[in-house]
Amino acid sequence: MRKLLNTLFVTVQGAVLHRDGEAIDICENGESLLKMPIHLLSGVVCFGVVTVTPPCMALCVENGVLLSFLSENGKFLARVVGPVSGNVLLRKAQYSASEDSSRSAMIARRIITAKTANCRTVLQRTCRDHPNALGIDDIRRTAESLSGIIECLGNMEELDVVRGREGEAAHRYFGVFDHLIVAQKKDFIFNERSRRPPLDPINAILSFLYTLLVHDVTSACETVGLDPAVGFLHRDRPGRPSLALDLMEELRPVLADRLTLSLVNRSQLKTEDFKMTESGAVLLEDDARKTVLSAWQERKREMLVHPFLDEKIEIGLVPFVQALLLARFLRGDLDDYPAFLWR
Repeated sequence: MRKLLNTLFVTVQGAVLHRDGEAIDICENGESLLKMPIHLLSGVVCFGVVTVTPPCMALCVENGVLLSFLSENGKFLARVVGPVSGNVLLRKAQYSASEDSSRSAMIARRIITAKTANCRTVLQRTCRDHPNALGIDDIRRTAESLSGIIECLGNMEELDVVRGREGEAAHRYFGVFDHLIVAQKKDFIFNERSRRPPLDPINAILSFLYTLLVHDVTSACETVGLDPAVGFLHRDRPGRPSLALDLMEELRPVLADRLTLSLVNRSQLKTEDFKMTESGAVLLEDDARKTVLSAWQERKREMLVHPFLDEKIEIGLVPFVQALLLARFLRGDLDDYPAFLWR
């Protein structure tokens, strides 16, 4: 089993990353802040004004460490990767499946079924942990309605119909998301999902965590030899990691949504941790962003039993396992793609 390696998040504005032998040396104003051996890393994420020297980029490329650049507020800007790796036969099988509408629909159906089931689990856990929460009856009814969508998905073949059901499930799920916030109710109000830009603190956290999840899933795809740009649910678009967006769908509720709720319900984030720009966008303050990054790393170290492998693994390895299982399906080693179902 692959070892869960660290992701290095660099948030110090003006920092410069140098190569020091087989390690990355993070410097500020000419002084070394931290040295990190490259063999301990799976990715490097730079926020804002962070410089990476060419030798340091080469070190990352040589060791398969994904290097990503984001704005200070978490908007994806660019990614540096090395030469295409992986078995060419696997990628040809991926491209062939992507062009096959029935196979694309089947894979998309598995992913959306798992995503909807995992959303239902998020709702059910709130019912279990907070039986007296405001709006608990609405939460229960929504969980039941998601069960109906899951049942319908099992009989669908058209990709557009699958997408429609996904939209319906997301609308119902986020329709009661505000009820899942059981602390700081006056300060944190969620009305609807807003993306570009996020218009409230909850959406700001969700968008930030989804960006981190895209990075991890993209890295997982590249690790097993899949092309992150060629998907099944999300169709090809220049510059978009469509396959990574596909695979992250089933992981959003587990890794991002639950962590967002925990950060607010445990009062790890407060209203003063956010700022509003002139455009109306709500963004995380610097210290709050570090809080979220720390919680993200801790969350990825938690253990669970993978439902298909029946092995205990760190949650942070789930994107890699799912990418590996998809690769095995595309190669013909598995009869079906076992999407991730959270228990």
